[in-house]
Amino acid sequence: MAQGINYSPLKRFVEGIAGDPSPEVILWQVGVATVAILLGFFTARLVCRQVRPSARWRFGAGDFERVAYPLFALFFVFAGRLVLQQFQRAALMEIVQTLIVAWVAIRIAVYILGHVLPEGGFLRASIKTIAWIAWIGVALHLTGLLPEVIVALDGVGISVGKDKVRITLWLVMQALAALALTLTLAAWVSRVSESRILAADAVEMSTRVVISKLVRVATMFLAIMVALPLVGIDITALSIFSGALGVGLGFGLQKIASNYVSGFIVLLDRSLRIGDLITVDGRKGKVMAIESRYTVIQGGDGTESIIPNDKMITESVYHHTFTDPRAAVKVAVSVAYDSNVEKALELLAQAAAAHPRVIATPAPVSRIAQLNESGIDLEVVCWIADAGEGDADLKSDLFRAVLEAFRKAAIEIPYPRRDMCILATAETVENHIKSLA
Repeated sequence: MAQGINYSPLKRFVEGIAGDPSPEVILWQVGVATVAILLGFFTARLVCRQVRPSARWRFGAGDFERVAYPLFALFFVFAGRLVLQQFQRAALMEIVQTLIVAWVAIRIAVYILGHVLPEGGFLRASIKTIAWIAWIGVALHLTGLLPEVIVALDGVGISVGKDKVRITLWLVMQALAALALTLTLAAWVSRVSESRILAADAVEMSTRVVISKLVRVATMFLAIMVALPLVGIDITALSIFSGALGVGLGFGLQKIASNYVSGFIVLLDRSLRIGDLITVDGRKGKVMAIESRYTVIQGGDGTESIIPNDKMITESVYHHTFTDPRAAVKVAVSVAYDSNVEKALELLAQAAAAHPRVIATPAPVSRIAQLNESGIDLEVVCWIADAGEGDADLKSDLFRAVLEAFRKAAIEIPYPRRDMCILATAETVENHIKSLA
């Protein structure tokens, strides 16, 4: 225990006070530390006010000044310590520097995690955990107990395998820390690059989505490949796991793998784009998102359907806006045989042309669709440019306009009618006579 405390910055500070009790030594260190922290504050504010990146170039959550302040303070404290220790002891400056290092680590964690993780309990819990680890590490370092705690953690473990590989608590903590750090950095790089890629308007949206997903997969893979060797795990041992994974994909996971592969195919061949209006698997709606495993389609009533990407490849997809964003809307109505058909056709075309969603080119066209037993079936075909918004409200507006126009023009909309004819028989006549008697 004593050997560990000999390396303690706190004990060196106490010994320095005991060896040289002059208050000037302490005052110089306090003064230099205060000036360094104030210089860090004003320098961070000046730099961040001069350099104002746009929102699309943000690398974290919140203002970067919250990170720049402790970083500049750490720089000035370190520089002040180097200068001051040429003339006197600077153990207090070392303590201040250690505290600022923990402060910098916490601020960077908040800045990066806030950009990677969604707002919620998990984000707050992650930040609290990092803060506790940082301050506990600082406390152990300042008191000189950190080496002995590491030795104690390294002494608790088990031996596994034929080679009796020893797995200790310290090794597990290192593995978790390395994996968490590399995955966080990978997610951060993926998030930052994804925002830059998706903002590139010169590239097709589907291509941007594919590139962003490939970057995400590649960064996560590299993060794992970097984290495992850091804790002494030979990545060549993963060849056995990869072989087992291949067998699993060939049998039980082939459907899942098919969905992932199909998702990349859909994005690469540009058969589907965000905002397209399609009908697949009996569902009609607007494409809201194309994920790695599924595609989200939003119907006219707001209901979102999650369609596996495999269906986009193996089944027929009715694409309403593939080559042309315009879509035709058909409205059918019947009139009586004795109605003025030409007038009815004219009113249908006028009602469609008057609606604000109907475009002028091509112009609405009305025609006779069928001669039915109860009336003449008419229809009007009009075109809209915003097919993704649905056509239910449009049809409702057109029906109301047509109904009002037909009433003003005295055009009758027929309804089914049946004529009943009763034939008299000898039995019915006899029964009728009996009822009259």
